[in-house]
Amino acid sequence: ATNAIAESIYENPRTAFISSLSKFRSLINAGFHLLPEMAKRKQLEIQFIGEDEEGTSCTVTHSTVSASGRFLRNKRRVNARNTRQQGMLNSQQFSDCFEKIWKIFPDNQRASFTYLDCLWFSWYMDELFKEKVLVWISRKHIFTKKYVFVPILHWRHWNLLIFCNFDKPLQSKTQTTCMLLLDSMQMSGPRRLEPTIRKFLLDVYEAEKRPVTKQAISKIPLLIPKVPQQRNGEDCGRFVLYFISLFMESAPKNFSTTGGYPYFMKEDWFAPQDFDCFCKRFKLCS
Repeated sequence: ATNAIAESIYENPRTAFISSLSKFRSLINAGFHLLPEMAKRKQLEIQFIGEDEEGTSCTVTHSTVSASGRFLRNKRRVNARNTRQQGMLNSQQFSDCFEKIWKIFPDNQRASFTYLDCLWFSWYMDELFKEKVLVWISRKHIFTKKYVFVPILHWRHWNLLIFCNFDKPLQSKTQTTCMLLLDSMQMSGPRRLEPTIRKFLLDVYEAEKRPVTKQAISKIPLLIPKVPQQRNGEDCGRFVLYFISLFMESAPKNFSTTGGYPYFMKEDWFAPQDFDCFCKRFKLCS
């Protein structure tokens, strides 16, 4: 049964790919982006045991091989305890907070924005799930919006990618199409994500059947502003959520890279005490 996970998840988007992560509450933890790789190694078996309006529940069976070669099975519910003990936000906590932030803003202010669920980029990077993820993204028509938030959880670190002005032609002279990559721990080397980001962008264009060339994608600026940096190894997810909140508050209606980053996006964008107040407000304190 352990070799059934690839087929069951890949062929059943109703249960495995749900656009709102609120429907994943009993399934997602911070290490969930590792499930595809574990599945390929036949370490996991996933059985969906129920579904209702609130979401899908599941049981994960973790199989290990004993010295004699026999499988020892330990069934457990997926939960967030492991990463919560370490203070880092897991994907369920991230999603819950993001939904609260999103609902704060009125419809007319949200009209310029859209977003991808926080695990989609991670799942895209696994060949087993790439095709299905691209199908789901194509149905959102993300490039009809001025700004697209793409949370990235990779190497156990959160980054925020923002697609800007993709609702305009790539060669627009008035509004420069660009990508912003916000990293609260720039010593980790965010530029190493660039090849994957550009391939992701090209694949999304192709999934939406929008004409574009690899050369055109390569010319789109990927900018990495110097933003406030986290003070420990656990706050990256909280910083991404705060970046999103502040960006939605202050994003300009129009901006071009010829004038630099949006005026507010710099190292002193916000003070540490402002970040602490944000965490307390949304009960994100580590």
